[in-house]
Amino acid sequence: MRVTLLGTGDTTGTPTVGCDCDTCRTARERGIERSRFSVHVENDRTGESLLVDASPDFRSQFLSHDVPLPEAMVITHIHFDHLDGLGNAYRIFDDLPVYAADETDPKTGESVAETVRSKFDYLDRITVHAVTPFESFRVCGFDVTLVPVDHPPLLCYGLVVSDPETGTKLSLSGDTNYDIPEDSRAALADPDLFLADAIVPAALCEHHPAGGRHEDDEGVPRTFGHKHMTREGALSMAEELNAKQTRLVHTSHFYPAKEAFEEPLAVDGEQYDL
Repeated sequence: MRVTLLGTGDTTGTPTVGCDCDTCRTARERGIERSRFSVHVENDRTGESLLVDASPDFRSQFLSHDVPLPEAMVITHIHFDHLDGLGNAYRIFDDLPVYAADETDPKTGESVAETVRSKFDYLDRITVHAVTPFESFRVCGFDVTLVPVDHPPLLCYGLVVSDPETGTKLSLSGDTNYDIPEDSRAALADPDLFLADAIVPAALCEHHPAGGRHEDDEGVPRTFGHKHMTREGALSMAEELNAKQTRLVHTSHFYPAKEAFEEPLAVDGEQYDL
């Protein structure tokens, strides 16, 4: 299993358009990119590959990184920075299977699969497959499982990608706060690589209108506001899940410049052979 981090940033990415903060300026000077979130997972046994989330930066990601176009895609939730790149399927794919959850979201009145199907109804190149969370499905030679996480106000899912032949396992937290349900934690546990949402360091919670939540024993917030884990929360989750290796993704340009590019914060283009 070869995992390529195509997009490691949050909804604005780093550098952020029109921003001259120290972090964005440092990223430009060092040629570092954190585009909107997307992960490419290649099966070296079958030659097939799976794309997790359709970044709006789809075109530049595939032009910048030496990875093949995917045979299938999984969508974790319907926020713009994880979905809108699906429009790139036009004229690129003859047929692209897209997998998404079948649970009805009380906020939207439809499932993620239904939203994808209706929003991209003009694309005859994609076929949307509705799948049930916690029920594994086989695609690209992998066993893939969507697991519910907590990203209010919308339903959102983490993901487990396992190779049934080698036993290697990739877990993605999805966009989530620290309050991941216990059954989802069990499904995500013991990965060879854990990709964890870590939008800001915990110290920045004082600047969020909702503050921080899910404090540890020392009072450090593991959730920033309501929707995302802090760096400290993501690292705590990784420890709880017994992850062999952890990379922090979906990070924002609000990290102070002196911290923004330190380990284990990921940047675009990182590649891992599991």
